[in-house]
Amino acid sequence: MGFDSALSGLSAASQDLDVIGNNVANSGTVGFKQSQIQFSDVYANTLAGNTSLEVGNGVKVAQVEQQFTQGTITASQNPLDVAINGNGFFRLSSNGTPVYSRNGQFQLNNNGYLVNANGDKLTGYPVNNNGTIATGALGNLQISSADMAPSATTTVTAGLNLDASSTVPTTTPFNYNNPASYNNSTAVTTYDSLGNTHNLQTYYVTNGTGSWNVYATLDGTPVGYTPPAAPVPITTLTFSSAGALSSGSPVTLSLPLTDGATTPMSVALNYAGTTQYGASFGVNSTQQNGYTTGQLSNFSIGSNGIITGNYTNGQSNNLGQIALANFTDPNGLQSIGNNEWAQTQASGPALIGIPGSAALGTLQSSAIESSNVDLTSQLVDMITAQRNYQANAETIKTEDAITQTLMSLR
Repeated sequence: MGFDSALSGLSAASQDLDVIGNNVANSGTVGFKQSQIQFSDVYANTLAGNTSLEVGNGVKVAQVEQQFTQGTITASQNPLDVAINGNGFFRLSSNGTPVYSRNGQFQLNNNGYLVNANGDKLTGYPVNNNGTIATGALGNLQISSADMAPSATTTVTAGLNLDASSTVPTTTPFNYNNPASYNNSTAVTTYDSLGNTHNLQTYYVTNGTGSWNVYATLDGTPVGYTPPAAPVPITTLTFSSAGALSSGSPVTLSLPLTDGATTPMSVALNYAGTTQYGASFGVNSTQQNGYTTGQLSNFSIGSNGIITGNYTNGQSNNLGQIALANFTDPNGLQSIGNNEWAQTQASGPALIGIPGSAALGTLQSSAIESSNVDLTSQLVDMITAQRNYQANAETIKTEDAITQTLMSLR
């Protein structure tokens, strides 16, 4: 019996050292979760049942349990490095089979898919043609490098101050080529349906009675009339005695184009917030809602998993959203190597959601989750396991000495 107990102790201590050695070896593995070996005692079954004189039969390994505690999150220089702060696993597709990982070191392959070092594809929610995230079926996340389509300008909003002390120009009629025929002017860049730029310039001529005629040109061509016809204002802005705009805004311009874009281009010109005070002419704000074609320059990943693309035209667009998975019993997952786990019946089905929802953690880009191995405690445990191994070896040595004594009796 003593030999059997000691042999089981040697085997248990050896397996304990295996677990500790594996933890130490992976102390630098991103997303690694350390394991803890658990033992149970062994008793032989007898026909007489339990008695107060029953002696144990040794020890056995009950299970090796992984510790899914949070690892330290450290910054990295790669924007595709993503760490999970809290519960959950990245869901990846390994040749169509779902696998799960805490290692968020991703890269783009030659087809634009987000993959890990094994080539497994990160899954999540794709976007539709309108850039809206479709939170239905999961799919492999692919970063599209296609150009962003242009958007034609439909509104221009100008916030100005027109000087109430301005005098009526002495040069008449208005001539956009003659600055003496108008008081002030300003310009804004607009975009047509092909993304081509057009310079929309507006000119302001006071009538001396609290009202201003507004004229416009598009790329140097008058809007609303064709010379040598008399100039026609696009609108007349009138102001109250307090300097507030009372009429003349908004006005819709019909702008003919000859570059193959949709023509005429309809633009609503809005002067909301424009004033007439006794101060110098000033442009407080000018905004328009169009933009030209854009190329993808970079993208970022938010805490909610949304991947946002930034384009050379100053616009941004959603490219997808990373999904996370959680399990009722993460310890039931099967380790399959390569920093990945597989779902089992013991773990229960994967509970899929977006980062930050339910019990799922949030994401942090340009960061990695370090191994949760505590080297100090592992080294102490290694010494303890070594002592246990030595003690069980001493038990065998003692049993051997006793046996030798018995055999030497005459």
